Amino acid sequence: MTESDDNNRTGSRKLMRVLSGVVIVLLVVTAATAWFIVGQRRALDQPLAVPTGGFDYTLPAGASLNRVTQELAASGVLAHPRSLVVYARWHGRAGAIKAGEYRIEAGTTPLTLLDQLIAGRVVQHALTLVEGWTFKQLMAAVAADQRLEHTLSGLAPDAIMTRLGLAGVHPEGQFFANTYFFPRDTSDAAFLRRAHAALSDFLSDSWAKRDQGLPLKSPQEALILASIVEKETGEATERPRIAGVFIERLRKGMRLETDPTVIYGMGDAFDGNIRRRDLRTDTPYNTYTRKGLPPTPIAMPGAAAIHAVLHPQSDGALFFVAKGDGSHHFSATYEEHQQAVNRYQKRRRRSSGG
Repeated sequence: MTESDDNNRTGSRKLMRVLSGVVIVLLVVTAATAWFIVGQRRALDQPLAVPTGGFDYTLPAGASLNRVTQELAASGVLAHPRSLVVYARWHGRAGAIKAGEYRIEAGTTPLTLLDQLIAGRVVQHALTLVEGWTFKQLMAAVAADQRLEHTLSGLAPDAIMTRLGLAGVHPEGQFFANTYFFPRDTSDAAFLRRAHAALSDFLSDSWAKRDQGLPLKSPQEALILASIVEKETGEATERPRIAGVFIERLRKGMRLETDPTVIYGMGDAFDGNIRRRDLRTDTPYNTYTRKGLPPTPIAMPGAAAIHAVLHPQSDGALFFVAKGDGSHHFSATYEEHQQAVNRYQKRRRRSSGG
């Protein structure tokens, strides 16, 4: 064997030892990496330390995911903030989180939390606009809701409508009575635009499906009459029948003679009692002194009142009087109506001690 062959063998053994060492290092690194990845993934799949009732967190505008995770870690909610940041950056999602108010529910994992922050699934607050409210009552409810951003405070009704893009539109009855859900800091203007759009859509669709032959010339006239029906109705099942009375009166050219329109026309002068002189005092809304519909709605009607006006129950009744229990007695003739008025007025006087 030559010296050259011996040197080759020695070199081969050294190379093998080096290669073996490299392989071992690679195996160790691979195993460690796999262990790290599995451990990190396990940490990202573990539920957060959230109370049973959930945890509220507000993500400020412009906040980084790193800041969010550190704040959640400081609150004791997130055990491995760095793991979530590394995962989000690796997948190119770290910059996609959205500001807002979040409710983190029990059982949420870091990964599902990341999905929630990216999707912007923020807390939705509710505000109900009640059937029969006037615009003044509506604006009081909006102003009192501290979850809304108030941009309309101090403005007159016509200025508010201008801000909403409805310049020249009388505000009464122009918003849909319903429950609306919205994220915190939604502007009051955006909220009202949504309520008006909901009314426009519902009224337009309902008008297209109305009964034929109604003495109503436009959706606005239907809205006006619906507002009267809303204010006259104590018993929900009576809406179509009360609507039927007013429809028949309009057909015959009779005055509507409904107290809620008189009260609305009195404005702040109304003290809770309506007197005979009030019925004789003319205003644009006094349906005892003027024929036809008043110039605008007198309140915010609900869906049922609008539906009742466009699908009235007409059975020949032209009069109705309150019984005192929320329901009404309906009459086809004035004589029968007078008898009912006398009967129920006497009953009310007896029950009040008069």
